[in-house]
Amino acid sequence: MIKNKNEFPKYMYDPLDRELIALLRNDGRAPLSKLADILNVSRGTVQNRLDRLLDSGTLHGFTVRVRKDYEHDSIRALMMVEVVGKSTTQVIKKLRGMPELKTLHTTNGAWDLVAEIQTTSLSDFDRVLREVRIIDGILNSETSILLSSV
Repeated sequence: MIKNKNEFPKYMYDPLDRELIALLRNDGRAPLSKLADILNVSRGTVQNRLDRLLDSGTLHGFTVRVRKDYEHDSIRALMMVEVVGKSTTQVIKKLRGMPELKTLHTTNGAWDLVAEIQTTSLSDFDRVLREVRIIDGILNSETSILLSSV
């Protein structure tokens, strides 16, 4: 590992790390013994790699993935956000604190950020839009509700 100015040390990935991350993306709850068998390494090696990936900030934790049709009552949308000047870092910090924003991406082009929003009602959706739009540093936004997956 190489120390960086950031809060996490910079971690140099190798093919085993990348394969482990790919397996965890598919099943974040897979037992260490199963991961070790698939990767053809010892359980201790998998545990050490997981510890390093967590310590370096590469992995933030483990999650459950739900079928897309499970939450059939949810409202999902993509919001493109334009940020004023150099306030992107502050805007990102505020947006990350909103539980309704499931993912947040930086991008190029006319929009600076793309956020996936998920709420359980239109009134919650409206509230989230208003809360995002009043954040200092946000100049403009455009939101599209996701109607169906094809």
